[in-house]
Amino acid sequence: MALNSDTQNNTDKETLILIDLRRQLATAFSPRPWLYWCDLLLSAFIGWGAFIVGANAQFLSLIYIAATVIAIVTLLRVIIFIHELAHLKRGAVPGLEFAWNLLVGVPFLLPSVMYDSHGDHHRQATFATVQDPEYAPIAQWSSSHIFRFIASMIFVPALLALRWGLLGTLSLFLPSLRRFLITRASSLVINPHYTRPFPQRDERLRWYAQEFATTLTFWSAVAAFLSQVLPLSWLYHWYIVGAGIAIVNQVRTLAAHRYANNGQQLSAVEQLLDSVNLTGSPWLTVLAAPVGLRYHALHHFLPTLPYHSLGKVHRQLLTELSLKSPYRSTEERGILSAVWTLVQRQPSAANVVTLSADRPAAEV
Repeated sequence: MALNSDTQNNTDKETLILIDLRRQLATAFSPRPWLYWCDLLLSAFIGWGAFIVGANAQFLSLIYIAATVIAIVTLLRVIIFIHELAHLKRGAVPGLEFAWNLLVGVPFLLPSVMYDSHGDHHRQATFATVQDPEYAPIAQWSSSHIFRFIASMIFVPALLALRWGLLGTLSLFLPSLRRFLITRASSLVINPHYTRPFPQRDERLRWYAQEFATTLTFWSAVAAFLSQVLPLSWLYHWYIVGAGIAIVNQVRTLAAHRYANNGQQLSAVEQLLDSVNLTGSPWLTVLAAPVGLRYHALHHFLPTLPYHSLGKVHRQLLTELSLKSPYRSTEERGILSAVWTLVQRQPSAANVVTLSADRPAAEV
């Protein structure tokens, strides 16, 4: 699409404004430790309280269903704090990672070291390429493929138990298995080709401590069940809540990006355009994309901003940027709208191109 010089100049101007704002705002907001702690602890208290109510209720009763839904929603919120842990500087909120692992990471066999790979998702050199653990060319998938992508999450609790319990223990005696588990089965990914490096020497103590705690928790649960201290119904309930959290988060993942890149390296603005802001306020969007993840495009633009600042900065950008700004093209009304937009794409190679080619130049 050919553009006249005035249109191109306006586009370039808006891009420069975005870049300048990025520079101004990158360090403008600091994390508020008290807010992190209040949010984390209150959500965990409500979530585990609902979990206990559901575990003691009659299966599929009204109380069971209501308590399970509350547990899934609130414990999902707590688990999503792993995203904040990946971006916070060490020591910015002292003790938060330990508390997170104690509250949800270890109980759900999901230690925070599994998200150490998240940095590769934000690096401009690796974003949306085969080295990106959290990106796949979903825009070219069929509807049935996307459905399988969501439905496969029902197996996540079993796979985590297998990885950190049985195989993790066995790998202590089989170096080749341990190498495989660390590089290919210790990261939260949607890209099956991603390979994570071994932990650096200064990270090994943290890795071993979390691995030991997670494996110990698995075998303690097995021992408690075999000795009839832990009822089988509680294990069922743990599995249902864990699978529910994984499914909801997988749907949220579909609404995080356009997934329209073919593996080529993208510019900062193109990375922004491939990301999505969920700007509506339906209850599903707010609950399924908590802790700032509904502003995912803004997060990719300013990844150092703490979650509690994203809404304020988003509103500030909307007041300062023109209607032609590329930032505005990241908006979707809600999580279902974003997923529907993705599903409606035709599954052909023509759709999987870099965003600079997929969108008119006036939008980029």
